[in-house]
Amino acid sequence: MTLSGLKRRRRRADPSAVVPARRRVPPLVVLSVSVALLVVLALFAASIGQYSIPISEVFGSIMHRIGFGIGPMPAGEFADEALWQARFPRVVLAMLVGAALGCAGAVLQGVFANPLAEAGVIGVASGAAVGAASVIILGGAFSSNWLVAGAAFLGGLGTTVLVYALARANGRTEVVTVILTGVAVNALAGGLLAYLTFAAGPAAREQIVFWQLGSLNGATWSAIGVVLPLMAVGVVGAQLLARKLDLLALGEGPARHLGVDVESVRRWAVLVVGVLVAAGVAFTGIIAFVGLIVPHAFRMLIGPGHRALIPASTIGGAVVLLAADIGARTLVSNAELPLGMLTSIVGGPFFFWLLYRTRRTQGGWS
Repeated sequence: MTLSGLKRRRRRADPSAVVPARRRVPPLVVLSVSVALLVVLALFAASIGQYSIPISEVFGSIMHRIGFGIGPMPAGEFADEALWQARFPRVVLAMLVGAALGCAGAVLQGVFANPLAEAGVIGVASGAAVGAASVIILGGAFSSNWLVAGAAFLGGLGTTVLVYALARANGRTEVVTVILTGVAVNALAGGLLAYLTFAAGPAAREQIVFWQLGSLNGATWSAIGVVLPLMAVGVVGAQLLARKLDLLALGEGPARHLGVDVESVRRWAVLVVGVLVAAGVAFTGIIAFVGLIVPHAFRMLIGPGHRALIPASTIGGAVVLLAADIGARTLVSNAELPLGMLTSIVGGPFFFWLLYRTRRTQGGWS
């Protein structure tokens, strides 16, 4: 095929044209609405708790802290302190982790050319769980939250590198090989995690199970100081890959003819996803379905062009996880539901609905 033929094929197979134009929403509109919804949810999330604080006072506290004397300050003696020491760290961490998971899902689905792909395929979550469980058991009373988070991050990132290294042969990796290698490594990690849970004492076993259910209880500004730069690096790296992921959607052969180093794109994409997800779950535990559902939903709205899909999925992931955390704190009185459990219960049926709707209206994903 000639270069001109490839360019014509590229125009015909432009990922942004997969979804009919009449069914797409302009990306700028989607991003604007998502950001506005995120701000509203953040203010509401900070206002709820055992001691309710009006949203106007939450807004006033933020304005006074950044130097603008706008709005009323919280009336209670310790209300402002509670906002900045407990509630705002939780809100910010929820947004960061959700953004990381949403962005990672969009990248992984793009590089695998499969909308069913998610971070579990490359073993990040299972590796993080093994790392956290190992420290919980071996550390005993010395297993602080920071040690568990560090072990989870290293375990998740290490498993990602291991999957990629095992799948690589003769200087190349095939998508099917990566997926099958991920299945094998996930099975091994699942067995190790089951053994660690079985061998642990009652207190350690309870801590392992609770960590796997996911929670934002450990949110602190110091934790945010670790997650934020890693998430920022991952999101920037993902956006730099956006154009190449669009070309990769044409197929490996056409993408190579158009100058794309397919192997390099896969290598960097897997590394970006590993950093994003490992940083996200290190302080929160396993949170399922966010990285799978969010890119699906935004692909239906704006199409699969990654230059718009990646930022939309990043903001959308923050919105979804923040909304889920609000639900976890309010659905049951005087109790907090595990966040990962809630996202799975809501995400499973919602994902099934997305599949049914897409198959009925479009005959499946392109």
